[in-house]
Amino acid sequence: MEDRSHKVLLALVMLFLFAVIVLQYVCPGTECQLLRLRALSPAAAADPYRAEDETPARFVPRFNFSAGDLLRRGGFNIKGDDLIVFLHIQKTGGTTFGRHLVRNIQLEQPCECRAGQKKCTCHRPGKRETWLFSRFSTGWSCGLHADWTELTNCVPSVVDSKKEVRLRPSR
Repeated sequence: MEDRSHKVLLALVMLFLFAVIVLQYVCPGTECQLLRLRALSPAAAADPYRAEDETPARFVPRFNFSAGDLLRRGGFNIKGDDLIVFLHIQKTGGTTFGRHLVRNIQLEQPCECRAGQKKCTCHRPGKRETWLFSRFSTGWSCGLHADWTELTNCVPSVVDSKKEVRLRPSR
């Protein structure tokens, strides 16, 4: 009988330790949002940006684009000098979107992708110049996961190096 009670006690202690570990994993801070009654009050629920310690919020949500900006359609002239530069932000679905640009976009002359190759040819109709600047069309011309600064410095020089001086568009 005593052996069975030790096993039950050991099981309860193990369950308690497991619960403490899970609680620390879910709520690592000293004040757990799940355990605070104040978090359930209507005042706290009204403003999700309110800081826990009542200090002014560091993040103020702003909408930088008007509805007109979001609904605006941009023209893309594939026969002209227009160039799409794809800035790949990591872990945001950029690889899938980049593949979509070269494989599925409906243009007068879409990119030509060969089976088994990661790089596609995206030439303008009747020309040997590209209309898409991405790793799927030009390769890693500006480096692996180039950021905005690297692209603004790199893209003009890469594009201009492939054209004769008289054929370069003014930017």
